[in-house]
Amino acid sequence: MTRFLVTPENPTGWRLEDILSEIQKDIIRRCSKILEDPSPVAAPVRYNNVRIMGMLTECIKLAEDSSRLLNTLGPSQAATGGPPRIGLP
Repeated sequence: MTRFLVTPENPTGWRLEDILSEIQKDIIRRCSKILEDPSPVAAPVRYNNVRIMGMLTECIKLAEDSSRLLNTLGPSQAATGGPPRIGLP
């Protein structure tokens, strides 16, 4: 069973692209609090956060592409305990 993602055992879980988007929003909120911080640590943290945001954007695009491909097989039945669209149950 997964902890965060939708599965038959976790029908109220998140889609991957949705949880990644929420993480991205959290990073944006945190970054807004250090924008004006002149300390020598703040600048590299901001830089790292910008890089992480870019990586998350790429991950979100990949997850959306996977969802698009899976949707060609029909709607997910995971929320109702149905079988997975691909892979083993």
